[in-house]
Amino acid sequence: MLDQARQRTLAFQQRLKDANIDIAILTDESSIAYLAGFWGYLSVEFGRPTFLIVRPDEAPIVITPLMESEMVSAMTWVDNVLTWEDSGPNRWENVLAKALGINSQTSTQTLAVERAILPALVRNWFDDYLPGTVLNDVAAILGAMRTIKSPEEIAVMKQAGEIAGAMMHAAEDALAAGIPEYEAALAVINAGTRKAAGFLTDKGWEAFVSPMIHNLQIMQSGRDTSMVHRRANVKALAIGDPVYFCFCNMAQFKQYKLGFDRMFFVETVTDKAAKIQQTAIDAQQAAISAIRPGVSAESIAEAANEVYQSQGFETGYRTGRSIGMSYLESPELKAGDKTILQPGMTFAVDGGISVDGELGGRIGDSIVVTETGSDYLTNYPRKILIAG
Repeated sequence: MLDQARQRTLAFQQRLKDANIDIAILTDESSIAYLAGFWGYLSVEFGRPTFLIVRPDEAPIVITPLMESEMVSAMTWVDNVLTWEDSGPNRWENVLAKALGINSQTSTQTLAVERAILPALVRNWFDDYLPGTVLNDVAAILGAMRTIKSPEEIAVMKQAGEIAGAMMHAAEDALAAGIPEYEAALAVINAGTRKAAGFLTDKGWEAFVSPMIHNLQIMQSGRDTSMVHRRANVKALAIGDPVYFCFCNMAQFKQYKLGFDRMFFVETVTDKAAKIQQTAIDAQQAAISAIRPGVSAESIAEAANEVYQSQGFETGYRTGRSIGMSYLESPELKAGDKTILQPGMTFAVDGGISVDGELGGRIGDSIVVTETGSDYLTNYPRKILIAG
């Protein structure tokens, strides 16, 4: 992984040179992981930023909190790791200013950041320290690099798919009338963690990769399946309940994040619920069948929408999104996205219907575009699923 990160950085430096960008300042965890090979567990949301500074013709620089620096140094290939402290003259603002080597009087260099995801506290620092300086957007340059996954990346994503499959099996096995939702969520976490642990060693870089599956389980049951992204609660399941699991914030491994969703029914399913769910499945399968190199992203959404319309449903869902180290990359499978698909692109492809206040139908898988079509990164039966 670290060798790949180093090679990506070299390619990124060349792209910076071609774009006449003198300094790229990256703060996003997934971008830093992509280039420098490390990530933290407490970062900017705690007011504690980490930076990767990349110049076209110089070795990159990492700036990280002192207390994180030992772990960061062990995880990254970058040699120059600068540290900052929470108080005194070595605060992050001062360390960043020194690393950039410019001020508002002397700056003639072209700076670039990922503008849409630049943390407010860092944006405010630039406004105060370099007032009037234009911050160019480097997101498109880095995003273009991340669109096509390497064979090594796809291998990790397939491991993430196996972890997700173990999680979904545990979810299904935990469902029964009278069981509270949170018990199924606990089963998911345990199964995913144990599966992930089987892919890891305690040596070298992997010693810093946690197998723990974390985050609040997205789970709805009963009439709440018309909602999206509610969290598991203490509600007891009843016979006939639809139960929806979304692993989009949980199905990940070594920072690679998949999309993966399934709907189950406790012991039995009504004809109406079955029609809604089957339509979601059919729409997703139509979309996946249309995926191949040379077609547009929006044409995949069109294939799914034809199925919804034929069954009398409408959906505001996009059909899919590119996946990788961040939860949302580009392109997206939706109307208006004319990106032409290429081998090595990876997508979460969804089928989804909401009947407000009543029912929902959901299914989601992750795929990789191949030379002739696509292959699944996630695997679980794609049919009406009865549990309990």
